[in-house]
Amino acid sequence: MIPSELAGGEYVRNGGNPVSNEVLGRDAHWFDGDGMLSGVLFRKMSDGSIEPQFVNQFILTDVYLSAATTPIHFPILPSIATLVNPLSSIFTITVTILRTLLLVLLSHLPGSAHAVKKLSAVNTSIIFHDGRALATCESGPPMRILLPGLETVGWFDGTKAEGESAEAVISRDRFGGDGLLSFMKDWTVAHPRLDPITNELLLFHSTFFSPFIRYSILPDNSILSDKQYNPAVCTAKMVNVPVPGISEAKMMHDFGVSSGHTIIMSLPLSLDPRNLAKNLPVVSYDPHGRSRFGVFPRWKPEAIRYFETDACCIFHAANAWDETYTCQITKAVETKAVNLLVCRLTSATLVYSTGNMTAPIPVTTTKLPCNAEEEQCRLYYYRFLLSSSENIITHQFALCTIPFEFPTIRDSVSMSSARFIYGCSVEGTTFGASLGRAAKIDSLVKVDALTLIDRAELNSPTPITGCVDNRSATEILESQDPGDPIKIFKLPSGHYGQEARFVPRRNGVSEDDGWILFYVFDESQLDYRGVAGPDAKSELWVVDAKGMKEVICKITIPQRVPYGLHGNWFPEEAILRQRPVETIRHVPAAMEESRVIPSTSWMDTWMQLRRWAFHMLG
Repeated sequence: MIPSELAGGEYVRNGGNPVSNEVLGRDAHWFDGDGMLSGVLFRKMSDGSIEPQFVNQFILTDVYLSAATTPIHFPILPSIATLVNPLSSIFTITVTILRTLLLVLLSHLPGSAHAVKKLSAVNTSIIFHDGRALATCESGPPMRILLPGLETVGWFDGTKAEGESAEAVISRDRFGGDGLLSFMKDWTVAHPRLDPITNELLLFHSTFFSPFIRYSILPDNSILSDKQYNPAVCTAKMVNVPVPGISEAKMMHDFGVSSGHTIIMSLPLSLDPRNLAKNLPVVSYDPHGRSRFGVFPRWKPEAIRYFETDACCIFHAANAWDETYTCQITKAVETKAVNLLVCRLTSATLVYSTGNMTAPIPVTTTKLPCNAEEEQCRLYYYRFLLSSSENIITHQFALCTIPFEFPTIRDSVSMSSARFIYGCSVEGTTFGASLGRAAKIDSLVKVDALTLIDRAELNSPTPITGCVDNRSATEILESQDPGDPIKIFKLPSGHYGQEARFVPRRNGVSEDDGWILFYVFDESQLDYRGVAGPDAKSELWVVDAKGMKEVICKITIPQRVPYGLHGNWFPEEAILRQRPVETIRHVPAAMEESRVIPSTSWMDTWMQLRRWAFHMLG
């Protein structure tokens, strides 16, 4: 039976699904592909029942609309697989980037059906803030989506979204600012963070030039007792503020936020076209580099302090929280330390394996450190001491040995000392080693993080390489201890899941009282080539989040939902209090013919040349 708390709400997951992919000759990289939303709306019926309704939409980005109106074989955007593939020559990468720039230029000339102003595919995640559902990706600004139909509204610039009325403008402070390169300054982190207490949205913007990282905080102007939007209500705002201390362009997918502090993760993983001049890939990992965590008070990025440790890669942060004390002299509450939980990889192989490629051997003239760690991706704990004048990481170790990625927690306890972290796992391999075809999510995991951290105080693990709970997945599954700090929900053989999302039970008595929702696909539906036919179907599973054993219900989806990235739960009250929209984006059946263009022999010739150029570049 469908839990009554789901009534009126909608679960939505984002992910890449390439439209132009006919001649790639391989699966697309997980980071590639046009953004596509797959959602289940739990519609309330007049008789009190709940009827699930599947909703599926491509996000109508500039790139998608351009490709849809001028079909090409290769995607307009350069594939991340091309940029990181060890077999790609500098010539190939350079030509690919130049081709993208030329296609964008052509899209702005007369006769173009749709100009490409933003390069993002918006294929990573989706959040809700200030009356807007926003799809995200670090290659551009957020895109507003209208719930529950998942229609595309338009790009969000930090003040308003395209498609909203002029009255929606509250502040002139917008992402990117002005100037020729402003479009590069509005690139927004894939995982903005929402404070459950203040409703502030925190995010940063990565660029290819100094200062490399800019930082923004957006207020929620829609919070009123009657849940109606009022443009007169406004709180503090910070937009495009430089974060000092970053000396090169980085691949930054996520960051940590506590109730009082922000944590920027400057890891030895660069994402910079200028690497080509150094005979390095655009995406380059330095195993001899240092991981630097920049910690600063939420509203004071200029006060950043950097804590350094061994090289690693981190794509997702699970949670962060402050550790405070009362100063005996001033009686003021001070922060003693900031704690951070992340999914830590010991190399950058995830970047390659998600494209089904073999990671390159690091080009180096020296040997790797003798304490080099084995390939792994684990739930990992850091503690940054702020009460000392020295920048010390007092704790850094894994909580458990089993692979752990795509973390989620109860929203209401984020940025505080949340106890339970939910995530995905794989059996017999690691996320970093082979996340492409070879490794798929076959387990959902629940970790009692605070209990394991307390155990570490009694028996300290070896710094950096140590682990609190060294059991295997098999040993954990065999445990009969009802208070076991690690619980695993194992999917049936041949079934594979996706990132889960926690939904709390109304008036629940504990933090973990609720359900986790996630898509599942039974691969016995694949043919001998590993291809899903038109009759293949996925399911949305609702599992009891407390015991991690009981499947509450399974909802059959009328089609297969491709393996994707990140999702979210939107309760009914969020859907009802969305900001008004005047227009949404469409793909007209004949967009080019709908434009008013003078009918002249010169224009006819130009149109033919333009189509020829797109065909050749495709």
